[in-house]
Amino acid sequence: MFAKIPDPIPARMKGLNRAEICDANFVEFVRTWSGVARHAPADDAPVLPGSTLDARGFRELFESQLISRHLDLMARVLRVQDKVFYTIGSSGHEGNAMVARLARHTDPAFLHYRSGGFMAERFRKLPGMDPVMDSALSFAASKDDPASGGRHKVWGSKPLWVLPQTSTIASHLPKALGTAVAIEAGRRLGHALPVPDDSIAICSFGDASANHATAQTAFNAAAWTAYQRLPAPVLFVCEDNGIGISVKTPTGWIANRFRHMDGLDYFFADGLDLAGGYGDVQRAVEHCRTTRRPTFLHLRTNRIMGHAGTDFEIEWRPVDELCRVEAADPLLRSAAIALESGLMSTEDVLALYEATRVRCFAAAEDADRRPKLGTLDEVVVPLAPYSPDKVRTEAERADYADRRLEAFGGEKKLPEHQPPRHLAIQINQALHDVFAKYPEALLFGEDVAQKGGVYTVTKGLQRAFGPRRVFNTLLDETMILGMAQGFANMGMLPIPEIQYLAYFHNACDQIRGEAASLQFFSNNQFANPMVVRIAGLGYQRGFGGHFHNDNSITALRDIPGLVVGCPSRGDDAATMLRTLTALSKVDGRVSVFLEPIALYMAKDLYEAGDGGWLTRYPPPGEAMPLGEGRVYGEGHDDLVVFTYGNGVPMSLRAVREIERVHGWKCRVADLRWLVPLNEAWIRDQASTAKRILIVDEGRHSAGVGEGVITAIVEGGFGARPFRRVVGADTYTPLAGAAFAVIPAERDIVEAAATLA
Repeated sequence: MFAKIPDPIPARMKGLNRAEICDANFVEFVRTWSGVARHAPADDAPVLPGSTLDARGFRELFESQLISRHLDLMARVLRVQDKVFYTIGSSGHEGNAMVARLARHTDPAFLHYRSGGFMAERFRKLPGMDPVMDSALSFAASKDDPASGGRHKVWGSKPLWVLPQTSTIASHLPKALGTAVAIEAGRRLGHALPVPDDSIAICSFGDASANHATAQTAFNAAAWTAYQRLPAPVLFVCEDNGIGISVKTPTGWIANRFRHMDGLDYFFADGLDLAGGYGDVQRAVEHCRTTRRPTFLHLRTNRIMGHAGTDFEIEWRPVDELCRVEAADPLLRSAAIALESGLMSTEDVLALYEATRVRCFAAAEDADRRPKLGTLDEVVVPLAPYSPDKVRTEAERADYADRRLEAFGGEKKLPEHQPPRHLAIQINQALHDVFAKYPEALLFGEDVAQKGGVYTVTKGLQRAFGPRRVFNTLLDETMILGMAQGFANMGMLPIPEIQYLAYFHNACDQIRGEAASLQFFSNNQFANPMVVRIAGLGYQRGFGGHFHNDNSITALRDIPGLVVGCPSRGDDAATMLRTLTALSKVDGRVSVFLEPIALYMAKDLYEAGDGGWLTRYPPPGEAMPLGEGRVYGEGHDDLVVFTYGNGVPMSLRAVREIERVHGWKCRVADLRWLVPLNEAWIRDQASTAKRILIVDEGRHSAGVGEGVITAIVEGGFGARPFRRVVGADTYTPLAGAAFAVIPAERDIVEAAATLA
């Protein structure tokens, strides 16, 4: 089937690197081919007897394979000249072009880095697009790169529905499954999808990546949906080359693992042989599209030229093994098909091979002359788009009165006509409002439907808006956030719930590496608009332990482009939620609505029964501008306390004692927005302060308080006497011991005394 590569290496190849050897192998194989050519078939006839691939299709697939190969060869040559900045190649995986040919360009695709053949072939779907130039611009990190604007070498295209991936191992599988689920959910909801109703989601990855926990999450969730007869048309394409960097996959592992997995329909195809493998790929694609079931395509591939340009395989892999690998080069088989079928002569194949080389190098040289990103402003412009006027207009929009009346059950039951209520009730009312305003809004997570969440914050939502919009998921935070991305991809407004802040850490990369990065790596062509509700922070009495009293906010503060709001009272929660949803709708942003659990049911502020922490519901039309804080005691400058969340009522109680003891007039500044911090507002509050306290219920290291102090000092107000009251760098223990590790009112009072 494949060429016999001489071993030992011929003298003429001594001193060549593996890329040069593979290049020479192809030329030598074609020149010395001695088989018997058939009569050339018609364009619509099988390229070889028994194949389902016609001659026209083979010719185009072969051209796509050659484009992919010469892009790899070009990258290896020009990397040493600093004209190319990425050398993880697709050589040996060019058979994935068959998947592209048999799918549609409107099938959302989430591709791993060895997808050059797929991309070259998918470019044929839309006239006038050039896979060579587009790829060269990406390799060169040019500002003109249509995929990422020069921010990363990614396979991506807005018109071809290829969403750029960041190469985190297997992290794209949950959102691919989520997109498949969203396609079906959108149909059932009557939502206008941005792709045809019978689209499928395509997701490619390597055999080594299939072992990753994030991949296993997606496979399990896919089987979970199939078990419940929920349609989820995702095509998992495992490109099995038998090795992950230098670690070999046990022979037969992928087939044995996935052939017998209930709920995942398994197909095998030989990706090294276009004529032989095409029919099997076709069956897998058609099965996924018609049955709407999760489908696993096990595609045999090979890895030619190492993991990347820096991987010198000859140093750790025996030469005879390398020769066997290179003998199984799929381009050698494609050349043999071209010659044996009579479609091309030796001269034709070599001419096409060299012409493709010339085309790729010319494009690379052109791309190298194009401008590159040079300033910070240029780099970050797509990271966190913000249109304040449009966001405010959208947040204050209140043209859904009829839907509100239906949702709440009449004029008298509207929340603004009710007595003041506590935080949990007002969040619940605000969610009802959001769902009435946005028919495309969805809320999902663990226990959020019939139960209404473990704190009843989502109570009644499913009854009001139905199980297609409010539903429970499997217990898997990674998949919850993956599904959210899928729904966002399909134009809906997901509001996933993470039951506790500590549970977010299990799935952090779905936000850090995937959702929040998409606008950046796609040059703002794609976005994952969502509002992630997370219950968290400390001070829960009678329900302790670090999983339910988690005060680690650092994992959220570290995510570029993310917005984090933390309300401490009910009216703030409602107006903040309106702004966050508007931010998603207008600017495609990802945000976290961090809800202080211990304040959910808080009614009183100073004494039992005073109702001081109940608030009236703000009617539609009111919204909280992004970054705007709330001040208690405006104009009181003897002491300014910066805080948020649980720290707000706690500080208000503490300053009453401080005012009594010291005779000071104190001001409490509720940040409300934790990411990004409004540094201008912080400096403005600090500018008139005689003394400053920062009350941060997070941990001592890398907490919000550090950002507040930095803003104050950099603003020139560091000479003011200040102290920080902050949690300890420890996990939260059980029972009453929990209150030993987080700030208390007495700590605030004692800290103020040191400033006296």
